[in-house]
Amino acid sequence: MHVFRGFNHPGIAPACALTIGNFDGVHRGHQAMLALLKSEASHRGLPSCVMTFEPHPRDFFAAKLGKPELAPQRIATLRDKLSELERCGIDQVVVLRFDEGLASLSAQDFIQTVLRQGLNARYILVGDDFRFGAKRQGDYATLDAAGRQHGFDVARMMSYEVHGMRVSSSAVREALAAGDMAATARLLGRPYAISGHVVHGQKLGRSLGESSPGARDGFRTLNLRFAHDKPAAHGIFAVRTHGLQDQPLDGVASLGVRPTVEDAGRVLLEVHCLDWPPALGRDGAYGKLVRVELLHKLRDEARYDGLPALTAAIRQDVADARAFLATHAAMRRQTTRDRI
Repeated sequence: MHVFRGFNHPGIAPACALTIGNFDGVHRGHQAMLALLKSEASHRGLPSCVMTFEPHPRDFFAAKLGKPELAPQRIATLRDKLSELERCGIDQVVVLRFDEGLASLSAQDFIQTVLRQGLNARYILVGDDFRFGAKRQGDYATLDAAGRQHGFDVARMMSYEVHGMRVSSSAVREALAAGDMAATARLLGRPYAISGHVVHGQKLGRSLGESSPGARDGFRTLNLRFAHDKPAAHGIFAVRTHGLQDQPLDGVASLGVRPTVEDAGRVLLEVHCLDWPPALGRDGAYGKLVRVELLHKLRDEARYDGLPALTAAIRQDVADARAFLATHAAMRRQTTRDRI
């Protein structure tokens, strides 16, 4: 998959079949739309293309108005969004910077400058609630009329439902805010996950709970930065980490701002692997790209009265995570036997 920041690049396709959106989470509704896009692109002999925005348009307007509360909670980082788009088989992604210039384009200027001149879209697929242009003046009818005039096809996909529930990024955010990871997985079609490179932290965890069973070097953690300050998920989770060895590693993780030891507003995902592989050595994870699946929420973040209380809470989190993951593994084995 080719990724372009903007459309003024020599490697961009001369024409494409296009869909447009934020695609936060790349949930099952998005996946259905992308599958249709790929099919239509194949029939036309065109590459499939997704146009998305960074920052999220609502982030831009929240900052412009000085009202951060209007910014959406973010399901996925740009890295994870691009990774899921690639898994869906998309040929190219164009990431447009959402700024004052883009926000002020009229619907007709957007069609002419971006869709025709910039991407030469020959087929455009949008959702049923698609709006575009300054003050959201453009809609499906606007786009369809332009297609008739300029000779490109326009199609609209209606909402996608699972068990009677409309699948949307808002529904995913609500499930994550409620800590309902099973509902989140149903909406996404996969466990909710965050990926990133392991970075150095304060290494405070190494000094905590050194006598705890299975906690070599205390509660050492893998630290991943979450690029946005309003993650849709937050709290303490039982997790499974991919990318350190052939098999995933069970663990417990904190996603948030570390209120007891830092509370600086910087969002970190800190993962403590329950059984650290000796082959990795003490520092063998730094710099590695890992993917952490958040399988079950144990509790919310909390501020503790000192490190001893924090250590006791972490010990309990480890015990709770082990109990959940053991049950989870047994259920997966039973499901596998039932399928056989």
